[in-house]
Amino acid sequence: MIDWLLEPLDHAFNRRAVLAALLIGCTNGYASAFVVLRKSALKVGSLSHALLPGIALAILVVGLHDWSAFLGSLFAALIIGLGSLAVSRGSRLDQESALAILYTAAFSGGIILLRRLGVAQEMEDWLFGNIMGLRNSDLWTNFWISFVALGVLTALHRPLLMTLFDSDVAATLGVPVRALNYLLMAVLIVVLISSLQAVGCMLAIGLLVAPAATVYLLTDSTHAMFWGGALVGGLTSAIAVLAGWWLNIEQGPAIVLMLGGVFAMAFLLGPKYGLLARMTQSRKTTGKPPVASA
Repeated sequence: MIDWLLEPLDHAFNRRAVLAALLIGCTNGYASAFVVLRKSALKVGSLSHALLPGIALAILVVGLHDWSAFLGSLFAALIIGLGSLAVSRGSRLDQESALAILYTAAFSGGIILLRRLGVAQEMEDWLFGNIMGLRNSDLWTNFWISFVALGVLTALHRPLLMTLFDSDVAATLGVPVRALNYLLMAVLIVVLISSLQAVGCMLAIGLLVAPAATVYLLTDSTHAMFWGGALVGGLTSAIAVLAGWWLNIEQGPAIVLMLGGVFAMAFLLGPKYGLLARMTQSRKTTGKPPVASA
């Protein structure tokens, strides 16, 4: 039994995948607190889908390389994000509607272009991830992205929280609200891109929302959401990689599925905000189970 559990660690590619999952999960988990507190999960999810056409253009122009895919993804996310803002300011349409139109159109174009380029296997990897295919250079890239992202978000933790909770007060105190909002979005995009090799652009939003959302159901502490989300994201992702090997399933979907399972457990069994705890408390106070509002 022990030999079967430890078997994945006998292979170098599995060890790299577990380390990458820890790094990527920890960084995404920490950053996910900003997404949850900002209530911008759908917007960030739209940007995650917008990464695919950037990868397609990078392959078309310079071929498929690590940095070309990274820069192509970054370029596409910025163009879609800024383009939605320009459309909303230049028309009656709100930014979220403009973003939905732009990212779906861009995503469709990316799929068509990748198929025309004859890179169907690479397209599947970028859509759903292939963490088992990481090389040592990819691991170092993820390390430096995690190091810089966590360093920036930790150093600017206080002013970023001020802009999230009360931007007007933050502005009166001299906090550069607009610049910090742009910086936060840029960091989130880079973190999204770093997770592409693990879970792909289709599933990346799950890794960037579920960890902090899970902790949010377990505690009232805002600060606990950050490192708590990092702990949930890192450990769950690493265990999911091992579970994928044991059960012979794809590791990318396994990571997001396991994060969904942990969230479901918090939703049901949370000591204060869990469904069962609220039902028990309701019976104690009213003698009747809570009725869902229409």
